[in-house]
Amino acid sequence: MDTVLITGASSGVGAATARLLSQKGKRVALVARSADALTALADEIGENATALPCDAADPDQVAAMADMVRTTLGVPDAIINSAGAGQWKTVQDTTPQEAMVMMQAPYFAAFNVTHAFLGEMLNRGSGTVLHVNSPACFAPWPSSVGYAASRAALRALHEGMSQDLVGTGVRSCHVVFGEIVSPYFDNNPGTAEKIPALAKTIPRLSLDTCAQVLADTLERPRYQVVKPFLLQPNLLFARLFPAAARWVLRF
Repeated sequence: MDTVLITGASSGVGAATARLLSQKGKRVALVARSADALTALADEIGENATALPCDAADPDQVAAMADMVRTTLGVPDAIINSAGAGQWKTVQDTTPQEAMVMMQAPYFAAFNVTHAFLGEMLNRGSGTVLHVNSPACFAPWPSSVGYAASRAALRALHEGMSQDLVGTGVRSCHVVFGEIVSPYFDNNPGTAEKIPALAKTIPRLSLDTCAQVLADTLERPRYQVVKPFLLQPNLLFARLFPAAARWVLRF
C-alpha cells in the first residue's frame, strides 16, 4: 500500500485530499500543528490514517516526526506540501516577525519535510513531491508582499528541485490553484476585499475538486498543473507581458 504524507492536513485542501486518497486505498500520514483536528480526521478516516502533530516549520519537530514515520510506515511514496498561511499586507503594515512567520508556511514547511525524506527517496529511485501553490507566486497583487514572497519561494524550491532530480526517478510537481472555497477568507478578515477584479472572473474551486486534482497528479506526475483552466491564460499573460499584468492586477 502506498503511503502519502500530507502537510497542512488538519483542514482545507490537505484534509480533503487525505479523505480522497484513503478512499483510493492509500495510507495517509497526516501532518499539521493542530493535534485535536488532526486526531479527529485520523479517527474519521480510520486505519489508513496516522496523525502526526508537528510544526513543519520547526526542523527539530520535523526530524522527530520523520523518525516516527520511518519506524511505523516506512519512507513515504509521496509528499504533498499543502501547509500554507499568510496575510495580505503591504511592507509597511507587516512586521519583520510577521514576515518570518509567513515564510514558515508554505516555504520552510515544504523544505523541511522534503529534506527529511528526499535522500531516501533518491536511494530508492522513486517518489513524488507535490507543492501546492497560489497564483501569487507568478503575479503578486497589491498588499500581498509577505504572502507573495513565501509563494515565490515555494515555486523556486520546486524549480530548483526539478533541475536536481532529472534522471533520479523522483519527481517534483507544482500545483497552482486559483481561489478555493475554504475557511481561509473567514480566518483572514479584510482579505477578500483585496482580491483583484480579474481573479473574480475565474470560477472558484471546491475542496473536493482540489483533492481530485492532487490525486490525479500523483497518478500522473507533471512538472506543473494549473487549475481551473481559465487561470492558465491569465498566468501566461503575466509571464509574457509582466508590466501589463501588474497594471491589471491593481484593480
